[in-house]
Amino acid sequence: MKTIFLKTLIVIVLLISNISCKAQQLPLNTLMKDIPANAYVKDLDNELTPYIGKYKTNYQGNEITLFITKEENRPTKRMNKNFYRDALSIRYIVKNSSGIVLQNTQNMNIGNQTYFNIVSIGTIPALGNVTLGYDGTNCGIGWGEIILKKLNPTQISWEYRPNSLVIDSATCPPSTDKTVYLPVTKDLIFTKQ
Repeated sequence: MKTIFLKTLIVIVLLISNISCKAQQLPLNTLMKDIPANAYVKDLDNELTPYIGKYKTNYQGNEITLFITKEENRPTKRMNKNFYRDALSIRYIVKNSSGIVLQNTQNMNIGNQTYFNIVSIGTIPALGNVTLGYDGTNCGIGWGEIILKKLNPTQISWEYRPNSLVIDSATCPPSTDKTVYLPVTKDLIFTKQ
């Protein structure tokens, strides 16, 4: 008798915790002020899915390859709030015209470092846009935002707006590569591979 009661109690506790977790799911573009601690900001309408894939373009003699993935339930801290969210994450390879790799983040453990992270921060469904925050390259050079727009099933448009391309030797060692290899431009077309 005691075993049946205990099993029933466990089932009830699991059901209640499952219901309370689902109550914490919020739509992708929920305002920060409306996100409680430990909530899950979920891509309920699959707004991020059309961007997933491998894309390529050429710009000023360089070949740029983007690897766009969707991370579900990604731990996030913003404005002193800890929560979880679905987000796009971009890794990339930039090669010059001779095929020499200038920068490669494809195999970096991106989330565990300060720089090179490119992660979505919001979408504008009516415009078909997704905005991503970029932490910048070495020493944070080039940090800013990237806006992607889905043009059709195989093409996206790229706009990169860096906030800072200048840094001094006091904040970044002189021997550090300070080049921003991502294309600083608007309306650059990437094609899905």
